[in-house]
Amino acid sequence: MSISKGAEEQWIEVIEPERSIFSLHLKEVWAYRDLLAMFVKRDFVATYKQTILGPLWFFLQPLLTTFTYAIIFGRLGGISTDGLPMFAFYLAGITMWNYFAECLNRTATVFKDNSAIFGKVYFPRLIMPLSIIVSNLIKLGIQMLLFLLAWVYYLVAGAGIEPNATILLFPLLLFMMGGLGLGLGMIISSLTSKYRDLIFLLSFGVQLLMFATPVIYPLASINGEYKWLIMANPITAIIETFKYGFLGKGYFSVPLLAYSFVFTLVVMALGTLIFNKVEKNFIDTV
Repeated sequence: MSISKGAEEQWIEVIEPERSIFSLHLKEVWAYRDLLAMFVKRDFVATYKQTILGPLWFFLQPLLTTFTYAIIFGRLGGISTDGLPMFAFYLAGITMWNYFAECLNRTATVFKDNSAIFGKVYFPRLIMPLSIIVSNLIKLGIQMLLFLLAWVYYLVAGAGIEPNATILLFPLLLFMMGGLGLGLGMIISSLTSKYRDLIFLLSFGVQLLMFATPVIYPLASINGEYKWLIMANPITAIIETFKYGFLGKGYFSVPLLAYSFVFTLVVMALGTLIFNKVEKNFIDTV
């Protein structure tokens, strides 16, 4: 059967020169969006697939953590909650922090955890860390439901909660939290593909970072020479803005939030470039 001269030939494999680290091929990532959805479903289902309580752990984990913080830091430690109910104050910080910590911890080991898949099948490697961010977004939605139930209860009870228009910045805060977790996670993952011992420092470093973030204390309670260090933490503005918008207490500063936003964009860009460079030959070192 003859093929017309003007017919377009379809190639099953194209050999191209080595691409630059700035060639992110985002169109290719979009073309594999079905694979992204599959990985998101896999992550969400596999987390508690063989557990007794299943998805209820999404509620129990922040609930138990909130009660623990309320007893240890609130009752025994006497740490201020800015005049807010302890449960609402701690749950607000924990809800946002858990999203960041989950995104960072799981993205930081993406090369190690998926080396078997990466070594056998080709797909845009950026799909994997993006699927982690999206699947954690679903978990955050479930935990936000718990927070909103407590929020409505205290709001109706007149417990001093005064939401304001800053609450409309919530989608931006989510983007920044996810972006920081994604960017930092990809940087760490790129490093741990060669230096495995960095993985052992990760969980310890995340715990230290939490204490340098106003999760269990209000920023207003910090005075002295170390306050600038906490304010330099880009997560500080995100959590404080979240508390300010939903609870009416917190530190809201447009310049500080703008600093966190710019920091997020820089980290995301840097993390993507480093990830793009390392994924070309990580299979030789992982």
